[in-house]
Amino acid sequence: MASPDRDVFVMVGDGSYLMMSSELVTAVQEGIKLIVVLVQNHGFASIGALSESVGAPRFGTWYRYRNPDTGRLDGGVLPVDLAANAASLGVRVLRANGVEELRAALREAKAHDGPTLVHVEADPLVYAPDSQSWWDVPVAEVSELDATGEARKSYEAAKANQRPYLGKARQ
Repeated sequence: MASPDRDVFVMVGDGSYLMMSSELVTAVQEGIKLIVVLVQNHGFASIGALSESVGAPRFGTWYRYRNPDTGRLDGGVLPVDLAANAASLGVRVLRANGVEELRAALREAKAHDGPTLVHVEADPLVYAPDSQSWWDVPVAEVSELDATGEARKSYEAAKANQRPYLGKARQ
């Protein structure tokens, strides 16, 4: 909105989309050109990976039905269609399956005057490349899980090496 002469691109996953889809209604209402690339992997993959990295199992990070036999969220896949959701909000939707289709969809989205969502279906078992950065998420100090204890040791070692971006270093 501040620079209507520039193209704005946003890349989100399922979880982020579900928390921001109402903003697309505003973009439609106001005729704001916005290009959203939605990578749908049918869950909260980054949060699930974070859980595993701190020694805890994933919990509720895949879109699954509750299984009446196990009482867990390990039933069938929920039929969540976020591309259809975006279309129902009045957003133009383009689907991309592969790199060439993504490039073509992005070119087409740039030529459109209003909000466009480029939907990319992703494999939920293929993780994004490692960023080689440390995410300061404290790990439980007490747990019955051995993996959590090991994760706590790793956390404490990484925390000891942490340096402030702004301000004074710890003494």
